[in-house]
Amino acid sequence: MRFCPKCGTQVNFQIPAGDNRERAVCPNCQHIDYDNPNVITGTIPIFENKVLLCKRNIEPRLGYWTLPAGFMENQETTKEGALRETFEESGSHAICGSAFSMISIPHINQIHLFYLATLPKADFHPTEESSEVELFEYDQIPWDDIAFSSVTKTLKFYLQDVENGEFEFHEDTIYPQK
Repeated sequence: MRFCPKCGTQVNFQIPAGDNRERAVCPNCQHIDYDNPNVITGTIPIFENKVLLCKRNIEPRLGYWTLPAGFMENQETTKEGALRETFEESGSHAICGSAFSMISIPHINQIHLFYLATLPKADFHPTEESSEVELFEYDQIPWDDIAFSSVTKTLKFYLQDVENGEFEFHEDTIYPQK
């Protein structure tokens, strides 16, 4: 941000009194802009022991496979956002279960939250956001073509839990590769 959203004055970047981080501060009206992380929310949709993946029809990572997920909107819960994104990307009406994984990605200011979900029937199709939507046997997941590292981690956590026969909540952090 370069200009104050309240009065239009060019902002200064400084640490406000009582704070510990640099913020955009308006020298005219003293408005402080708090730029906070974005929440990405989605599901791990399962039908008859297969996982539903969507091939991205949009950037970033056009042409790569992902779990249905996207930015949470204002005035919705994380669960509502996960179900909305699942419908937008796959046309399916999933039934949302419990939160399964939360992955912090501090270098891009994002938090990725995935829910376990079931599909009551194999009712899905490509959408504007997904060129292909497909159910994969667990041993057929296209690992080399997964769009995001948070999806790879979540799928690996899921497969470990399937193998163990017990599902738990997973929390992790992804740092930039050096």
